[in-house]
Amino acid sequence: MAAEGEKKPVLEMVQADGGDEGCVTFVLHNEDHTLGNSLRYMIMKTVDVDFCGYTITHPSESKINFRIQTRGGVPATEPLRRGLRDLTEVSQHVLNTFQVTIKSITDPLWTPCSSPTEPTGL
Repeated sequence: MAAEGEKKPVLEMVQADGGDEGCVTFVLHNEDHTLGNSLRYMIMKTVDVDFCGYTITHPSESKINFRIQTRGGVPATEPLRRGLRDLTEVSQHVLNTFQVTIKSITDPLWTPCSSPTEPTGL
């Protein structure tokens, strides 16, 4: 537990003593269903993942218990990292596309010099 004035960790890893690295619960602080469901979707697309799910412990708490179980000796941290990276890339693509569209609506003389998937410097 963090002492008064100390920052609480954003991510904790909870694993049974002597437990399998492929079966881990991660506690994500200050998060809700927005990240939980999106991240679960991205992680479940991974072939090595047998199970991925999350629970919100209580409506008044802003933390997620996020469970990942893998097969083939793959550590659960790998699909979590991959899922976070993939979700970041998808979110960046959506943001870039949105910015290009808004710019084209607000400035009719503007034409994109790159595809919406590439950063446009907006």
